[in-house]
Amino acid sequence: MNSKVFMILRILLGLFVLVFGVNKFLPFIPDFEIEGSALNYFTALSNSQTLNLVGVVETIAGLALIFNKWGALMALILMSVSVCAVLFHATLDPANIAGALVLLVLNILVLIGYKDRYKDLLRA
Repeated sequence: MNSKVFMILRILLGLFVLVFGVNKFLPFIPDFEIEGSALNYFTALSNSQTLNLVGVVETIAGLALIFNKWGALMALILMSVSVCAVLFHATLDPANIAGALVLLVLNILVLIGYKDRYKDLLRA
């Protein structure tokens, strides 16, 4: 992958998760409408402080990706957040899945950009 394209993708992913991570502590993005089972699940995540942990992970990962420090590790950690976001929206809130899909695609592209860093992990 071209280094300039990778840098742009890495910074885009970093900004994306940084904005959503900070939003969990200082809400500035308007809430989207959710109801039924999605609202119950989201309320449980909020009440258990799980969303605060996700916010911390997103904020740290966003900063790491923007400043290119521990980016390969943070991209791996963010994959769990990406997959969970897509699964949440696919099963409980399909109308608002677009952002989660963008997150997943950006995360996969950044992982591909860091593929040389994972060779030792994937060696049998």
